Amino acid sequence: MSAWGAAAGAFVGTLVLTTVLRAASELRLTRMDLPFLLGTAVTVNRTRAKAIGYLMHFLNGQIFAFTYYAVFLAIGQAGWWLGALFGLSHGLFAGTALVNILLPVVHPRMGTPLTSVPQVALVEPPGFLLLNYGPSTPLVTVLAHVGYGAIVGGFTSLGA
Repeated sequence: MSAWGAAAGAFVGTLVLTTVLRAASELRLTRMDLPFLLGTAVTVNRTRAKAIGYLMHFLNGQIFAFTYYAVFLAIGQAGWWLGALFGLSHGLFAGTALVNILLPVVHPRMGTPLTSVPQVALVEPPGFLLLNYGPSTPLVTVLAHVGYGAIVGGFTSLGA
């Protein structure tokens, strides 16, 4: 196991996850735009929000990969299958507690059931399992995270 392997896996895994989510959006499998969702937490400028959101997503990819790495070290093993299992947990957490409960609390431009007429939300709340962004969004999101985890786990196990 190697921290360099985890870092490389984080980069490749996040690149794949982001590409899958973007492709799913372009193929109309989901309306979710994760970089936009993240970026609008810090700016109202829609173009700048996407650029900032991509940066935030890649940084989060590194953070999560090193969290995976810490668990791999603690249990004394790593591999693509274990990473895929972590990715499944990660995807389920992201689709439930993270974006449904925690993000709306800290995101200043996300609508809530309490948003009134004088207030205009820039971003629709994701809802449970991100279902507000389309019926196939949960499946696409979880599968993309399983792929991310498998890549991080595989790269981490290959590092010397």
